[in-house]
Amino acid sequence: MNAPFSTLVSQERSLLSNRVCMIVGGASLRGIGYATARLFAQHGAKIAVADIAIDDAATTEIRMGIAQDIGRDTDIIGIKCDIQNRHDCDRAVSDVLRQFDTLDCLVNCAGIVRSQPMLSISEADYDLVLDVNLKGTFNICKSALSVFKKKGAGAIVNLASVAAQRGGGLVGGAHYAASKGGVISLTRTIAREFGPLGIRANVVCPSMIETAMLDGNLSPEKFSEIVASVPLKRAGHPSDVAGVCLFLASELSAYVTGATIDVNGGSHIH
Repeated sequence: MNAPFSTLVSQERSLLSNRVCMIVGGASLRGIGYATARLFAQHGAKIAVADIAIDDAATTEIRMGIAQDIGRDTDIIGIKCDIQNRHDCDRAVSDVLRQFDTLDCLVNCAGIVRSQPMLSISEADYDLVLDVNLKGTFNICKSALSVFKKKGAGAIVNLASVAAQRGGGLVGGAHYAASKGGVISLTRTIAREFGPLGIRANVVCPSMIETAMLDGNLSPEKFSEIVASVPLKRAGHPSDVAGVCLFLASELSAYVTGATIDVNGGSHIH
């Protein structure tokens, strides 16, 4: 008799054994990127954390934090990268190849949010949000795809937002919702164009995850009001999103591409 699926998963500690995974936007220990890097490392991956805010001290903090959490040292490097800059993305991917010789998975968690009514959004605000969230996603995906295309394999996981599905309304303004809507369309296009080459691309749409993105953008009263309306009656944790990223990066999702997976506690059922 075959073992139950849950038993197989628990026995297989290394769903990403020796896979090289680039996590973009992972410098904050409170963020989804860090939680994803920690979970991937637990499952055997070699990790490159890329972030505009990363430096040697941050890399050491990430490495030590993950080692403490999972009980062992793991292969982790930090790479400074501004995804708004196309050449910076190429250089970051080259740094991954120089260290690990290959790249198997890209998880793009980088993004910024601005909570502004539409009529208050300046051209500079609009350009910044679109440049980081959409153009940045395009840039880093393009750099990774140049590697994936040569090897005929690879997985991309891009983080969008429930704002793209419901038209904003929680934290981000119209520019944020538009940028994340673009991420969904971009990812689906990648899935369709590169699927014949063995490359998969999927989107995760979180909602109300307790990260630094909420700081200053949501009052405690508004936070409590929103949580009360969530069917699961809590906000999400970064680890909730990391688990879905693990599924999409691993062979558990070998026949999944072009999908948009919600991580919203049931707050937006559609």
